[in-house]
Amino acid sequence: MGKNRLTAAILVFSFLGLPLAGCSDAERPGPEEAVASLADGISRVDVTGNEFAGSTVEAVNGMLEYVVSGMKIKPSVTVSKIDEVSANEAVATLNYVWDVNASTEDYTYQTTVTLERGSDTGWQTRFRSTTVHPDLLPWQRLVRKASPPTRADILGAGGSVLVRHWPVWRVVLDKSVLGENEYAASVYYLSLFLGLDADALTAKVQAAGPDDFVEVTTVRQDKVSPSFDSEIATIPGADALPERRVLGPSPGFAADLLGTVGPATDEMAADGLLAPGDLTGLSGLQREYDSQLRGSDAVTVRVLNADNTLSPPLFEAPAEPGVALETTLDLGIQSQADALLADTPGGSLVAIQPSTGNVLAVANSSGGKGTQTALLGEYSLGRSFLPVTELARLRAGAPGGTEEPDIPADADLAAASQSLGLGTAEGLGTPAFYGGVPGGGAEQTVAADVPGTVLASPFAVAAVAASVGRGERVSPVLVLNPGARQDSGDGETEPPSSAGAPALFSDEAEQLQSILRANVAGVRASEELEVLGYVSGKPVMAAAGTAGTGGEKPDHAWVAAIQGDLAVAVFLPGSSADAVAVTAAFLEALAG
Repeated sequence: MGKNRLTAAILVFSFLGLPLAGCSDAERPGPEEAVASLADGISRVDVTGNEFAGSTVEAVNGMLEYVVSGMKIKPSVTVSKIDEVSANEAVATLNYVWDVNASTEDYTYQTTVTLERGSDTGWQTRFRSTTVHPDLLPWQRLVRKASPPTRADILGAGGSVLVRHWPVWRVVLDKSVLGENEYAASVYYLSLFLGLDADALTAKVQAAGPDDFVEVTTVRQDKVSPSFDSEIATIPGADALPERRVLGPSPGFAADLLGTVGPATDEMAADGLLAPGDLTGLSGLQREYDSQLRGSDAVTVRVLNADNTLSPPLFEAPAEPGVALETTLDLGIQSQADALLADTPGGSLVAIQPSTGNVLAVANSSGGKGTQTALLGEYSLGRSFLPVTELARLRAGAPGGTEEPDIPADADLAAASQSLGLGTAEGLGTPAFYGGVPGGGAEQTVAADVPGTVLASPFAVAAVAASVGRGERVSPVLVLNPGARQDSGDGETEPPSSAGAPALFSDEAEQLQSILRANVAGVRASEELEVLGYVSGKPVMAAAGTAGTGGEKPDHAWVAAIQGDLAVAVFLPGSSADAVAVTAAFLEALAG
């Protein structure tokens, strides 16, 4: 809004509107509807549809927007009471509630507004700055200053720090202070000092504009010397700027699962809990548990005068620190899984500890483009997902491990799958596809291009392996203290609880263990699975297979493996031999 327009608007509110001629018609409506509409409009910061004495909707909207712009959030306004002073005049009391931060403490107060009955247009409001706050004068506005606490950590097994809001040095190169003949020297010394690719940094500097700040790198302050910033400053044009960043132990560490943190978008701030630009979780666990990790800001509300001076505080609220999110992820195991999948597009790996049900690793390759395939992927496991089909056969009286041509009926497969943990939920702490057997319709099995289809995510395959390894159904857990979870809306609705699902008995589990062991070190062992026989001298039980997609997408391969107190599922496009190779490399890396 231009200054002249704003001045005109404020002058309008500096004077009382002149009372208009009243009407003696006793049946004309009272002020209740007009006051309710006004309160709703102020809550939306848009009073369109209301009528104003001595002013216009456009002027009032301009004034209202100016008065509350420094709050960066919208108020919740309700009507407390209405007193009719005369037949043509009423005074309404409005309740204001400002949800100033994520705590339960709000900034609340009351103010009054006068309405008068128009000659033929109903009730009109005399809108002033005091309609928004009783202490507000023309040319003043409310401002809210929020100081966020340090974001809480995400922890792993044993209390290890997986993600922290670290103090960092943001290293930049200011091209505006360098001549063209100086770029090369600065790039050389920066690359040498920071251990960077000189060619890549040279290309980045050359592509930037002549007056640009070139982002060189970001380093944690605890990983460099105390004199790092002064040492960087000796390089012409270079500077180290102090900031805080939410970082994991390494780039890409459990990235899809843990998620990212960044400024809140306008859309995310629409519910009033955040202001645009506030630091918030954007994806993964960071978004799901944002309210728990973020805590609540320290907030001060003041009046900003026309000369930009501030009043004493109208309201103050202390910061409330966030609460660390405790997970079961194992720092070392997750790191090995991430490293193995770095060059395997579309691959996923999930590791679970059978004795506890703790999820130790959830890894997706970079080729997944940010999708949480390991937990949410829905895949057919082909003609025969060995643990499920073998359990169904055993219960039907068939000898374990025989090559029988018939796949059990869907009802038998469904019961066996539930006994092993498919299609049941006990509270992982984040959305996941638990798998199961489709309803048995021909359309579902034909769509997968195979009969006897079992659907699962890599996580669900690992849960089945863990159940076999433990000898009873395992209910995996990832988040240990869900606290104030804020559902992001991603993922599916959790499937039914395992309560009432058929149990897996110890004798059944022992037979399944024997079958899976024979797959890698027995008469039934295939050439591709023999490499898993004794990884690092320890016996392995495993099953592997491929699944058609029924479409143009490539087949997927899966491996379910158990070694000691570790159950692993590997899932990737391609052949089962590739999946077995990744599984063997993973187990060897952990043993080393």
